[in-house]
Amino acid sequence: PWELVFQSRSGPPHQPWLEPDVGDRIVELYTERNIKHIVIQPIGFISDHMEVLYDLDLEAKELCDSLGIAMVRAATPGIHPQFVAMLRKLIQERLDPNIPKESLGARGPNHDECPASCCMGGRPEGAGRSVSR
Repeated sequence: PWELVFQSRSGPPHQPWLEPDVGDRIVELYTERNIKHIVIQPIGFISDHMEVLYDLDLEAKELCDSLGIAMVRAATPGIHPQFVAMLRKLIQERLDPNIPKESLGARGPNHDECPASCCMGGRPEGAGRSVSR
């Protein structure tokens, strides 16, 4: 089983933090289920920058240690050669329309431009412009 929790705010400082907070949820899981192990995966981050290192590797780890929970943080892609190669391919696909766009699964590659019907209430002027223009 997995859950989506948040370690930080998304947006400007006046917006409330996204919830549930990772620390609060760790405490709840410990209290409700007496968990002994947890894996934390920072899916919103592609590298181990200060926010990941501080919020998860320090604060969440200290919290887990204090509760007797064995915590592991899954790695971010960072500069892994396969991740860098994928980014390079994506850039090349957008720069050269003759290069076929790769994809996984049955749905094919996603659109590069946000269709007008994509977001509820419409999209801001200029949003969804293709990188290749």
